[in-house]
Amino acid sequence: MINALPPAFIFIIGGLLIPLFRGRLQAAFMLLLPVLGFYNLLQLPMGSSGVFHFLDFQVTLCRVDRLSLLFGYIYHLISLITVIYILHVKRNVEYVAGFIYAGAALGAVFAGDLFSFFCFWEMLTVGSVMLIWARGTAKAQAAGIRYFLVHALGGLVLLAGIVMRVHETGSLAFELIGLNGSAANMCIFLGIGINCAWPMLHSWLVDAYPEATIGGVVFLSAFTTKTAVYALARAFPGTECLIWIGVGMAAFPIFFAVIENDLRKVLAYSLINQVGFMVVGIGIGTQLAINGATAHAFNDILFKGLLFMSMGAVLHRTGKINATDLGGLYKYMPWTTGFCIVGAASISAFPLFSGFVSKSMVMEAAAHGHMQLVWLVLLFASAGVFHHAGIKIPFFAFFSHDGGHKDIKEAPLNMLIAMGIAAAFCIGIGCFPKYLYAILPYDVPYHPYTLAHVMSQTELLFFSALAFTMLLLAGIYPAEIRAINVDSDWLYRKGGRLFYKVADGVFNGLNKAGDQVFVSGLVGSLCTFAKQGPSHLLWLLISPYWLMQPADQRLAAKERIYTEMRTGTVAIGFTALAIAFYASLLFLR
Repeated sequence: MINALPPAFIFIIGGLLIPLFRGRLQAAFMLLLPVLGFYNLLQLPMGSSGVFHFLDFQVTLCRVDRLSLLFGYIYHLISLITVIYILHVKRNVEYVAGFIYAGAALGAVFAGDLFSFFCFWEMLTVGSVMLIWARGTAKAQAAGIRYFLVHALGGLVLLAGIVMRVHETGSLAFELIGLNGSAANMCIFLGIGINCAWPMLHSWLVDAYPEATIGGVVFLSAFTTKTAVYALARAFPGTECLIWIGVGMAAFPIFFAVIENDLRKVLAYSLINQVGFMVVGIGIGTQLAINGATAHAFNDILFKGLLFMSMGAVLHRTGKINATDLGGLYKYMPWTTGFCIVGAASISAFPLFSGFVSKSMVMEAAAHGHMQLVWLVLLFASAGVFHHAGIKIPFFAFFSHDGGHKDIKEAPLNMLIAMGIAAAFCIGIGCFPKYLYAILPYDVPYHPYTLAHVMSQTELLFFSALAFTMLLLAGIYPAEIRAINVDSDWLYRKGGRLFYKVADGVFNGLNKAGDQVFVSGLVGSLCTFAKQGPSHLLWLLISPYWLMQPADQRLAAKERIYTEMRTGTVAIGFTALAIAFYASLLFLR
């Protein structure tokens, strides 16, 4: 029965079957998969299913509760939206990779044990890296390799933690873990943190996401970091250090996003910024904070996906994505412009848009915990995200100076439909948040539309917009220039090259020395002796006869004899002579 299937299987198996179809039948099949998966999700009972025993451990493929259901709902929704968005692409590798990636994310959030969680976690890497390589450019290939190496390292750290934890506890259960000084728990914590793009571990995201395919980056923005947020909420709620990790994530990307020229990279930095709010909420650990973190993850998947889709439409029509190359597109792409503005308003937490009803939950939880510094940094981050995502993205892409693009067509119909659905959800959730609140992990009352909250947020946005305008008019706002910004990836790239040079000098130097001493030296001498020794020994035996030759014929005779001995064509007389000589020695003895 379909309702007995773990949600991941429908996506993974269905994704592998996609190449068997063609044309409209293929499109219909891909659209059916998320719908079928969502129906299956609604039929699943609360609790555990898909349980079996592996060795001495219990493996649970499907553990359904309110936390996993929330992520299951949004993963199905964004999968359907993204499939609509990429219907015009006609590339099986992107379709298959996208569904395997989405299926792996579903498998991870419904996994009830660490073994199945790890298997789906690693499958995330496989699907996501294929979405990067599918673009087919040299930059995408290089970024994909770095992405794969980083996530392979994170997977190994996670696996080490799981193995040590199983050894310590004797259980595979994926439940509250926490930090208690255990090396196993620390490894699991760090392995999840790499996928969550913590500060100094984040460069893989801004390096790889902008190089993915136009539709692939929408998939990427939805699953990897949000699955890590889910894992932290499941295993490490209330871990205090997460508060400060999240504060750093919310703050530092603002400075990079403001000066970044590549608008998809701006959105990548913005993604880290938004995940920072979620990590802070998980670190606070109260029911309101966890609700805020998961609600913001739900909303971020929608409005960040909408912003990536609008930039993808611009890239699809113009072939450009840098702010210096765009501008004036509102005249040719009015629908895309409007949808982008909805996404910008949502991420900026305008009243009546989705970000307003979730981001404030985390900030209020911080205020309730008397965390004034945390609250102030999040307030600063809220103003910053309005600058770089709420204003910069739509302003430089669609307004600003005229980029010289003439006769640009509006985005394809399927792209507009996908963006329209995402925009409708962004507005609908912002206007009617009770439907989102009803599916959150905890039943905690929260009312975002109070006079104080609406006024304070409106004032923040108004003064942020005023500051942007004044800085821009005064020429102080950082100019958009064609440049490469140095991030923390400089450390591992330079460090990696330094390690390569040191390793090359040390290990290849030892290898070269060993080759000279043993291979070219000792072994070479033995080979030379084995090849020429018998010739020299035989020559010593027959040299008296050589002296009997006339002086003018000795050199030619010597060359002929050496040649015959090296080629194994020595005259039988010489062979008989050598045998007789050795026999005489034997008898003399």
